[in-house]
Amino acid sequence: MNENLVVFNARLVTPTGFEARRGREMGELLVMDNATVEVTRGVITYVGPNRGEERDGFYHRYWHYNARGRCLLPGFVDSHTHFIFDGERAEEFGWRLDGESYMSIMQRGGGIASTVKATRNSNFILLRSHGEDLLKRMSRMGITTVEGKSGYGLNRETEMLQLRVMRSLAKDERIRVDIVPTFLGAHAVPEEYRGRTDQYVDFLIREVMPVVREQGLAEFCDVFCEKDVFSVEQSRRLLSAARDMGFALKLHADEIVPLGGAGLAAELGAVSADHLLHASDKDIRAMADAGVVATLLPLTAFALREPYARGREMIDAGCAVALATDLNPGSCLSGSIPLTFALACIYMHLSVEEAITALTLNGAAALRRADRIGSIEVGKQGDMVLLMNDNYRFLPYYIGMNCVCATIKGGAIYSN
Repeated sequence: MNENLVVFNARLVTPTGFEARRGREMGELLVMDNATVEVTRGVITYVGPNRGEERDGFYHRYWHYNARGRCLLPGFVDSHTHFIFDGERAEEFGWRLDGESYMSIMQRGGGIASTVKATRNSNFILLRSHGEDLLKRMSRMGITTVEGKSGYGLNRETEMLQLRVMRSLAKDERIRVDIVPTFLGAHAVPEEYRGRTDQYVDFLIREVMPVVREQGLAEFCDVFCEKDVFSVEQSRRLLSAARDMGFALKLHADEIVPLGGAGLAAELGAVSADHLLHASDKDIRAMADAGVVATLLPLTAFALREPYARGREMIDAGCAVALATDLNPGSCLSGSIPLTFALACIYMHLSVEEAITALTLNGAAALRRADRIGSIEVGKQGDMVLLMNDNYRFLPYYIGMNCVCATIKGGAIYSN
């Protein structure tokens, strides 16, 4: 999608810069009334005041869109999802409502293992169709870039299948969302390796990750660093090998217990550490010092009835905080950007401005793309979101309700 477009009479609302915003910087937005944004062949070429009639001749080669004073923001970046899977776990959701914990369900063969069984029994067509449907729903909520993880195969064949589905969707010109693939073979220990976690890590390092890298199927490598899943040492070994192969690094860290995954992310120079519900003060400071993006997932805490990650404290400690949905079939079957905004502001104590930065520029930084997306600036992709009104504070206020009027991807407009 590489269109020529001019959006005029907009209320521009955007963070600025080509890297993550940290600490107090997250609350600093550029707000400009009566603004024009030009997109030429998919790339932003002008951001500034309306330019008037002298540009009319030039604009004959452009699509015109009168924003009528409504807010124009960067496209939202959902930097943590598991959107390629088969099967559903509504029954397990009921068990959690009755008081059973996520980990206890996982330990008795449910949880990730349940989705692994369904996904292994699925096929390319079914997985692609379901993934495409979810991407369309994401686009209507203003998402223009999404990260997708494997991790529901836990064997070479199905892990590769998930990643190939993502690659197929990424190449489809009808899809309105860019896809960033992550290899998460270390999402859980499969049944065939029960009690042999070290051997499973060896299997991933020797037999799966080199093939994924050779075929260019994933940019990142992730691990579920958690008690009774992968220890800090096992995570260190896997991620060190991944780094040597050329993967960028991510971690599921300190979600259930304070294990030290956030500190490991700082030690290894990971791009992001995600969840962080139980990250220690020491590890939060280490992440800030190392420039690791703290990706927080309030929808998952909400669905699991867990305490929210300490977003306010992380920002005050100088962290770059991103927000993402964690869309997945188990702990959070939701990709709701509106509810993510509301929970982040109400329960994690982010300001509206900080939440916007977290879901745009810092989300882009969590995917190593802050130089090309995440803000409305000359030289970046023409990925934007037009709200239904002129007040960006509606984003958390309109609780759980979509206030996106149109999503703009590479200069192409898609109205809701």
